[in-house]
Amino acid sequence: MLKVDKLRLGFSAGKTTLAAVDGISFSIEKGETFALLGESGCGKSATAQGIMRLLPAAGRILEGNVALEGEPLLSLSEADMRAYRGGRMAMIFQEPATSLNPVLTVGRQIGEVLERHLDLRGAAATERMVDLLRQVGIADPERRLTEYPFQLSGGMKQRVMIAIALAGEPELLIADEPTTALDVTVQAQILDLLAKIQVDRGMGMLLITHDLGVVARMAHRIGVMYAGELVEVASREEFFTEPRHPYTQALFEALPEISRRGLKLTTIPGQVPSLAAMPTGCRFADRCAHVMPVCREKSPDWREVANGHTVRCHWQGESAEESVTRHAVTELDIDPGKPFLQVGDLKVHFPIRKGFLQRTVGHVRAVDGVSLGISAGRTLALVGESGCGKTTVGKALLQLIQPTAGNVRLGGSELVGLKGRKLRDARRHMQMIFQDPFASLNPRLRVGEIIAEGMAALGVETEPPARAAAVAALLQQVGLPGEAIDRYPHEFSGGQRQRIAIARALAVQPELLICDEPTSALDVSVQAQILNLLKKLQTELGVAYLFITHNFAVVEYLAHDVAVMYLGRIVEQGRAEEVLRSPWHPYTQALLSAVPAPHLDGQVQVIRLPGETPSPANPPSGCHFHPRCPQAMDVCRQRYPTVSGISGTHTVSCHLAG
Repeated sequence: MLKVDKLRLGFSAGKTTLAAVDGISFSIEKGETFALLGESGCGKSATAQGIMRLLPAAGRILEGNVALEGEPLLSLSEADMRAYRGGRMAMIFQEPATSLNPVLTVGRQIGEVLERHLDLRGAAATERMVDLLRQVGIADPERRLTEYPFQLSGGMKQRVMIAIALAGEPELLIADEPTTALDVTVQAQILDLLAKIQVDRGMGMLLITHDLGVVARMAHRIGVMYAGELVEVASREEFFTEPRHPYTQALFEALPEISRRGLKLTTIPGQVPSLAAMPTGCRFADRCAHVMPVCREKSPDWREVANGHTVRCHWQGESAEESVTRHAVTELDIDPGKPFLQVGDLKVHFPIRKGFLQRTVGHVRAVDGVSLGISAGRTLALVGESGCGKTTVGKALLQLIQPTAGNVRLGGSELVGLKGRKLRDARRHMQMIFQDPFASLNPRLRVGEIIAEGMAALGVETEPPARAAAVAALLQQVGLPGEAIDRYPHEFSGGQRQRIAIARALAVQPELLICDEPTSALDVSVQAQILNLLKKLQTELGVAYLFITHNFAVVEYLAHDVAVMYLGRIVEQGRAEEVLRSPWHPYTQALLSAVPAPHLDGQVQVIRLPGETPSPANPPSGCHFHPRCPQAMDVCRQRYPTVSGISGTHTVSCHLAG
């Protein structure tokens, strides 16, 4: 149905044009999902934009052909292309918040497509819109048509994007990272929805992602992309059982899993080469464990290793198993019975103000009675869906947000209510690594100044020579070169910026690090580097971590203890192996079932949760989870469950356990 042949795309920089996609070819049949997989910056999104002819102003189609049902797309005029774009082919963009028009209602945005491609207006169009929103799983679609994007949650915005894409009844759907910013439960719903619509309509799909779990659940065939080129194309079965290219094998080796818990994750050294400095031979040669002299001289040709499985590599080896040496990580044997940080009934309520006088008419119960403890040298993972209050807990522990009630004791000292110098002194013992390193690093300061700033503020190293030596030692500890000290944050990659944020947090020698989704925006290979670093620092320094995340693979690899949060409260907590292997709370069971496994034999039946997470401004009576719980009883609607002990270290707030 879609045939892409030797497509080359470039971006003009001054008088030169740099090739971002360099001669890739693939095809997609009716009803088939072709997944394009690879690290950030390898040209996946540029390929999709080139097919749709939506390249930015600097983008150029250099050569090649793209045909939909035999019709060449690159030679069409822009007016003719508009009939295809949104009609016969549609695209779901990576970030729904920026691709929906903020000043138009949902109904108006879907209506534009119906009017342009199906010539539907008035009552017929409204009926079709309601049907589309119902298809994508949005409750009360009549009301949602009159709402604006800011009134919708992230998952609902993504569903509206899908409804707009499907409105023109396309033959081809291009989905660019459609679930990156979503929770596992919403991700499972979106993937199920796409698969169902594909079967119903016989629609072809180009799925762009770097999540191997999503690929295992959705794709029929997979193309692995590296530095603007395809390096391996295989069927789903062949790809997951016999990956052949060293880059593909390295991606699998970098995955954090429970089986690799005591081991150091395999990382891919170096970075994707820049567009201006592409090597003449194999583009992966500088990072490859199996590099040979021919790899640096000549670009490899395609060769078929099995039926429908082609690879672009000089190396003829079968598997990387024999060459991968896994190093064990020494884990400290810490007694979990002595909490270093003790949190008791912590509450953070934000007032809702209305009217001219801004009177308080209610409260958003972001955190509503959280109790937990972290022992020195251990990692507690705080997991749950977006909006459940995880980040608010982290900020309240540091007193960056003033708690409404409850207590936070660090090494026996109460933190709630501390002011001025006493609070500053306490902050020496606990620091935070924020989710987005680019937003949390000052772009006007050099890296050396960023790291030294905390030392000066908290009086850790007062003498300039000692401070400079400490900064150099920290950079070495987090695996950055010494010359990084005089560079600015924008000169580093995402993974390197996260290392700078970790070095800044460690500069004041804290005993506790609060890590807020520190790997959520990173590729698998860079994520492995950061996880190895955090594990190494914990072993060497005995640092305790509160790890806020919704990535369960990271939890399995890193966490000693797990606390599951729903609507401002902890619903289950215990040792990692207890919570992950034998979950008691229906919400924990649903979360774990929705995690896509990055292999074929680990796919389990997803427990689908109806509806959306309720608003923390108006939580349901009784157990907060009962409106979505498949096992809800009458008692669940009447009173909130007390904490029940499953074992000495495993507790759950659920009437079923009682």
